[in-house]
Amino acid sequence: MGELRLHAVEIGEGSPVVILHGLFGSARNWGAIARRLAAAGRRVIAADLRNHGDSPHDPCMDYVAMAEDVASLIEERGGGRAVVLGHSMGGKVAMVLALTRPALVERLIVVDIAPVAYRTTLGAYASALRALPLRPGMRRAEADAALAATIENPAERAFLLQNLVFDAVGAPHWKPNLAAIEANMPLIASFPEMPRHARYDGAVLVLRGERSAYVRPEHYEATLGLFPRAVFVTIPGAGHWVQAEVPEAFLRAVEPFLALTA
Repeated sequence: MGELRLHAVEIGEGSPVVILHGLFGSARNWGAIARRLAAAGRRVIAADLRNHGDSPHDPCMDYVAMAEDVASLIEERGGGRAVVLGHSMGGKVAMVLALTRPALVERLIVVDIAPVAYRTTLGAYASALRALPLRPGMRRAEADAALAATIENPAERAFLLQNLVFDAVGAPHWKPNLAAIEANMPLIASFPEMPRHARYDGAVLVLRGERSAYVRPEHYEATLGLFPRAVFVTIPGAGHWVQAEVPEAFLRAVEPFLALTA
């Protein structure tokens, strides 16, 4: 199968900014940031990546395929060119898009991720969610308690449980394609090998959380090799979920970058 038609939430008017969430996230996680950027004169298009949110499911989850999904979104709804902002997995999608379809990317904002392979335990999260026994009448508190044995952090459980849909009738169900995510975790944790001379010469802002280990000084060389104009900014007090943990500091870094004219 080729590219998928992604579900996206659009708000505001002006030059387009496409937002790409991280693993187990969705467009809805970015509502507050999207509203602020829209109020500042931007048309914000927050996408659900494949196998997430209300977008289609597909067994394939490699970064080139996910980047092509976003390319089609920009061509269809972004007028053929947009600023692209991606967090974590979405940041990798954004980077691959910029490297493979640079004409579509006006400038790039990458949040707390580098173009490198990571060791990850997030596959265990997909397994834990799939193993959760879902039944009619189940409440969110019961699901949270059942996950606590394998996912100890309450904030992480709350984030993951945003993906569990409780209908008026029947058992709750997961929105993400957990089977595809679990099967593709080695690809999601890695970064694809790019052609030898691949690089994106546009402006790039890399935001890293001060308390996060995802973007370390040893990653700068790999990033600059592909994105020679990358600027690294550390957000004080932030962990991996920079935009959710310190939204005002996040916006203070992003808004001047969006206002650049070259």
